[in-house]
Amino acid sequence: MSQFQTDLTQGSVFGQLLKFSVPFLLSNLLQALYNMADMVIVGQFGSAVGASAVGIGGQVTILIINLISGLAVGGTIMIAQFIGSEDRDAVRRSVNTVYGAFMVSIIPLTVFGLAIAGPVLRLIQVPESTYDQAHIYLLVVFAGIIGSLGYNINAGILQGLGDSRTPLLFLAVACVINIVLDLVFVLVFHWDVFGVALATIIAQISSWLFGIFYVNRKYSYFSIRPFRLAIEKPLLRRVLRLGVPSGIQQCQLAVAVLVLQALINSFGEQFAAGFSAANKIDTFAFMPIDSFALAVTTYVGQNVGAGRLDRVKTGVRKALALCIVVCAVMSALVVPNSDFFLSIFSSDPAVIQAGRAYLERVLSTMVLLAVMYPLNNALRGAGAVVTPMVSNIVALWVARVPAAYLLAHFYGKEPLYWAYPIGWAIGILISGTVYLRGRWKRACPAAQ
Repeated sequence: MSQFQTDLTQGSVFGQLLKFSVPFLLSNLLQALYNMADMVIVGQFGSAVGASAVGIGGQVTILIINLISGLAVGGTIMIAQFIGSEDRDAVRRSVNTVYGAFMVSIIPLTVFGLAIAGPVLRLIQVPESTYDQAHIYLLVVFAGIIGSLGYNINAGILQGLGDSRTPLLFLAVACVINIVLDLVFVLVFHWDVFGVALATIIAQISSWLFGIFYVNRKYSYFSIRPFRLAIEKPLLRRVLRLGVPSGIQQCQLAVAVLVLQALINSFGEQFAAGFSAANKIDTFAFMPIDSFALAVTTYVGQNVGAGRLDRVKTGVRKALALCIVVCAVMSALVVPNSDFFLSIFSSDPAVIQAGRAYLERVLSTMVLLAVMYPLNNALRGAGAVVTPMVSNIVALWVARVPAAYLLAHFYGKEPLYWAYPIGWAIGILISGTVYLRGRWKRACPAAQ
């Protein structure tokens, strides 16, 4: 076993979960800074229109990235289960299959991204002043999207192996290259949006290729050969069965965000600005919970593969307790001091009031999300991937989105944020019921 791998089937449950999740937390922080770098550099040294275009373009690219991220999730789950059952040959064949499928799909996905760039921007009603720059950003990023998707595939494979630290190294490489090239392309060449988009794809491709080289040096029992297509159909079907629901879940989440953004925008710029500022604070507050939940996927996968169902239940209980405690601490820290944190983004009293309305309703009830996330990831790690997808779709489209519009219509703009805990409660009801009934124990592909 590599020095960076963690055997999650042995040792202290709490200690292993905590150790495995810390690199995820650092990766989330680095990813947030990485995503902000383009907007900040263009906004400070380029144009305000360029910064807006980069922000809009980033939201759209998430849709395409999430389509293929399901393949990475499917690979993570299957590899974790084979690691748990100590079947290294199956791990090797799974890596070959995942990479083969990725390389076959990359050209159609690139063409698809380039084709929908303009229509999607029109669909979400991007202002004419921003449209051209946003379109340029999307075309460049989609042309080089192989780097971003390749990084996600590498990270998914390593996560399944029990290695959460090496993907952090890959991300750090991309972050450094991106910021340096952003400054060079914007300050020296004055390429504005085109420059930061080009910097992004160069950084991502460099990180992806570095990841292949690094993995092949560190792991002896398999190697990544991108252009050697060794796809095994039974394994591919298994990866798709595990990964497609996760990809669908992530895509519909991105669409739901755009739909709610349209409602929030209808209440004016100050209310929308307050929401954006509060959402950034909420994102940072949620990072520890997201990191612990990600660790649960691999933890459950390895232990299900090893037949340690008693350890699965113990781990899920401890992960839930950890997420709930961390959530309570974050809420107690942020909600009473919401005005201070919001003032970092704006000094406008109306913007601060709008942001406070979000944080008081969403962050104070985020304990529900701290229960829903680990449960969904536990089911996903066991191979019962349909339930988390259904739970999230129902929570979003049957509960949160309709509730937001109804609350806004009958009670005004600020109460619409109660739609968030309403959706989470529905999601817990679905996922919690399935988990407690225990049918997920029969969903493990490695046991079939």
